[in-house]
Amino acid sequence: QGPIVLGRKQKALRKNRSADFNPDFVFTEKEGAYDGSWAMADVMSQLKKKQRAATTLDEKIEKVRKKRKTEDKEAKSGKSEKEKEAKEGSEPEEQEDFEGKDEEGSEDEDSETDYSSADENILTKAGRCYRGDVRSRDRKLEREAGGFFEDASQYDENLSFQDMNLSRPLLKAITAMGFKQPTPIQKACIPVGLLGKDICACAATGTGKTAAFALPVLERLIYKPRQAPVTRVLVLVPTRELGIQVHSVTKQLAQFCNITVCLAVGGLDVKSQEAALRAAPDILIATPGRLIDHLHNCPSFHLSSIEVLILDEADRMLDEYFEEQMKEIIRMCSHHRQTMLFSATMTDEVKDLASVSLKNPVRIFVNSNTDVAPFLRQEFIRIRPNREGDREAIVAALLTRTFTDHVMLFTQTKKQAHRMHILLGLMGLQVGELHGNLSQTQRLEALRRFKDEQIDILVATDVAARGLDIEGVKTVINFTMPNTIKHYVHRVGRTARAGRAGRSVSLVGEEERKMLKEIVKAAKAPVKARILPQDVILKFRDKIEKMEKDVYAVLQLEAEEKEMQQSEAQINTAKRLLEKGKEALNHEPERSWFQTKEERKKEKIAKALQEFDLALRGKKKRKKFMKDAKKKGEMTAEERSQFEILKAQMFAERLAKRNRRAKRARAMPEEEPARVPAKKQKQVKKSVFDEELTNTSKKALKQYRAGPSFEERKQLGLHHQRRGGNFKSKSR
Repeated sequence: QGPIVLGRKQKALRKNRSADFNPDFVFTEKEGAYDGSWAMADVMSQLKKKQRAATTLDEKIEKVRKKRKTEDKEAKSGKSEKEKEAKEGSEPEEQEDFEGKDEEGSEDEDSETDYSSADENILTKAGRCYRGDVRSRDRKLEREAGGFFEDASQYDENLSFQDMNLSRPLLKAITAMGFKQPTPIQKACIPVGLLGKDICACAATGTGKTAAFALPVLERLIYKPRQAPVTRVLVLVPTRELGIQVHSVTKQLAQFCNITVCLAVGGLDVKSQEAALRAAPDILIATPGRLIDHLHNCPSFHLSSIEVLILDEADRMLDEYFEEQMKEIIRMCSHHRQTMLFSATMTDEVKDLASVSLKNPVRIFVNSNTDVAPFLRQEFIRIRPNREGDREAIVAALLTRTFTDHVMLFTQTKKQAHRMHILLGLMGLQVGELHGNLSQTQRLEALRRFKDEQIDILVATDVAARGLDIEGVKTVINFTMPNTIKHYVHRVGRTARAGRAGRSVSLVGEEERKMLKEIVKAAKAPVKARILPQDVILKFRDKIEKMEKDVYAVLQLEAEEKEMQQSEAQINTAKRLLEKGKEALNHEPERSWFQTKEERKKEKIAKALQEFDLALRGKKKRKKFMKDAKKKGEMTAEERSQFEILKAQMFAERLAKRNRRAKRARAMPEEEPARVPAKKQKQVKKSVFDEELTNTSKKALKQYRAGPSFEERKQLGLHHQRRGGNFKSKSR
């Protein structure tokens, strides 16, 4: 009977427990996915469903290459037949000799390379790399932390993730992502970020800045759950690709907690983003343009409840291109917020950051703002005067002989990036390109293929220079030196990331030597000079000149396909008009913007004028250059290189002009540093003109009325004659 009674009691207990226990209860620490690929899945699903091009650029290049090979074969076979006919009556020994030559030719045709054995000897000739006059100076740049509330650049070296009092879901995510020890920037930033202080942080590229701001933010959101569905954190980034990367990392860090992350960048589907914003995600990662679009066109979305504002690549976000957009966003943000600024080239001038209205910011400069990655080997190739046209040949030689895989090649313009893609593709290399003229799908596809090692070389403009973390990049090549040192630091920062080694090779012309000197001055490791044999460069230059027809053929194929697509789009629009009617189309509301069309047009025109009319000294030169280029139609190699350098110079000039501009008047007077009594300087003698304007004594006035004395006239080299009360001067 005992066991039966116990059974009844257990049943009663179970009944009571089920009544107390809520079946909908969920643990805050949820199971997450350990594979990082899932974080990109929703981004790929948001890509606009655009009509795919009939053929990709690589397919067009391959088509032209095959056509050229068959033409070459036909030409060679035709030549050999003619030679045989001409030499039929000659001696048999000679005939055998020619047959042998012909066999050699057929072997060349079958092989993939288009070089003869003599060419091979030249092409395999090694380039030299030595440490020349360009010696580094190991300097510690000590900066005063004047203007900042506090300097927290010193941190506890022994600090681990466990010592930072992070929640279990975050520690679990850190382990899942394979992080073992925090990097210096993470050790310095996470404790300060958890205190809710404003931060202005600078650390070298590839040192984990994303996790440095994402972890304290996620900890704050877990610790203080939201009462109502509102967006509490805003992360602003300058480029779409960087936005996608930050979104992926944040999502992986938040995989074991119930914090929602949303991405709002250009190129992705607007409607699905609006739906996600209506659900009020905890963290929003956005580019300024798309964010303003949503603020003005999505009624339920606002920034009044933002608790944390983060600017990744802050110096880029605060420059002239984003100026108007940033003013608009900051105006709409909550005033009671924590603001964090992160960059590898952060300005340490508080005045420059005033527009973000930081409150007692903490300065965390783990590295100087011109420091490159610690394990980066910097190399430079000198371009001699009047040899600017060799740039394409040098790059082609480097990529076919020395650096064959995991290479990023940076160019100044989109046009040059596209040309390099075609040229290198025609040489049989696996190449991709990344710049603003491509659709978002093409940009992400190029990145994915480069990461998956389907292509060996990625040709890119500065759109890929900031923040992108591509694993395994061994070499970065600069076709021309970038606009400023900051741009250089970001470009070479694509390699030697997260403690790995890497190499950068930059081509430096005579006009770019000033920047080279500054880079060498800031370098902490020896800087090398690389020399390529001249006959190798000449061989590749000839090869490129022979390829010009093929490059033109590829561009023609592209132009034809573009025309076809445009006409198809027009036909589709006409069909829609016939089906729905004009009224139905007009009912769709237009998307509004914070500037009127006229204001936007004015801004664009002003920027375009600035591009070319910046410095008066170069105005005529630029006009002539553009005129000549238009007349010719096709630029020479020298002119193309010159245009690339010109673009960088124009940017540098615009920046210098902007820095010279008078500072804005503020309501509060700026505290001037106490002046140190200067040493007595010799008084500079005023000019005669200054004396005449400022001297008001009776003697001076009398003399002024009477006119200059004979001695003064003699001194000036003028002979004055008084006729009818007027002075007439004639030079002796």
